[in-house]
Amino acid sequence: MIEHAELGLLDGFERALINDRLHLVYQPKVSLSDGRLCRLEALVRWDDPELGTVPPSRFVPLAERHGLIDHLTRWGIDTAFSQWRAWRDAGIDCGLAFNISALSLEALDFPDLVEAKCKDHGVPAEKLVLELTESATQPLVRLMDTLTRFRIKGIGLAIDDFGTGYSSLMQLRQLPFSELKIDQFFVADAAHSKDSRVIVEAIVGLAKGLGLVTTAEGVETDAQLQLMRDLEVDIAQGYRVARPLAADRLAPWMTEWEVDWAALTA
Repeated sequence: MIEHAELGLLDGFERALINDRLHLVYQPKVSLSDGRLCRLEALVRWDDPELGTVPPSRFVPLAERHGLIDHLTRWGIDTAFSQWRAWRDAGIDCGLAFNISALSLEALDFPDLVEAKCKDHGVPAEKLVLELTESATQPLVRLMDTLTRFRIKGIGLAIDDFGTGYSSLMQLRQLPFSELKIDQFFVADAAHSKDSRVIVEAIVGLAKGLGLVTTAEGVETDAQLQLMRDLEVDIAQGYRVARPLAADRLAPWMTEWEVDWAALTA
């Protein structure tokens, strides 16, 4: 039985989906070798006129519990892909990251759906990375075929929040990921904790040995950014680089970031 509070939230979310009241923001990810924009992570937001701002940590599990996650995922993919094409037409060429629920992977045709969306919107498959949280990797092992089909199609797979959750090194070896995202706790702590720094170094070494790209999540200070560069992390993401941006703020941010990066590396 659905509790009254959850029922009200569910009704509001269904209305938001139907009436197109959701929107996406995009957080830049930059290469730590040269500062260039390499990818944008699409993040869904819900600002409700009655409920206020509802965080994804509330409405995504709600969508999973009540059979709305596929609707949300398809809306998000269409919206993000359309925006990527507009950026490309404006001369901005970068990759796109999109978060998906492990529940979506249970549909055998999900890789074909994503590939078809890529073709419909003119997004090269190799420009796309799908992100999954590490806590989801236990059930993902049984979905090996689905994940492998994504990689065969040229679509990247990133394991989010690496260093927390429940995955083992054996599961990491089994699953066809192309990228590890180092959990922000270790990124923030590494600047003043030897233990966290050693963990980041170990993750980077592990990733390099497996041929995987590394991304530092939650980079918020100059010191953290420089340390991640020193530790040879490939990509940085976080408020020091940029907060999640509205689509029309990307071009101005790129101009500002170019100057900022030059100052940081002078």
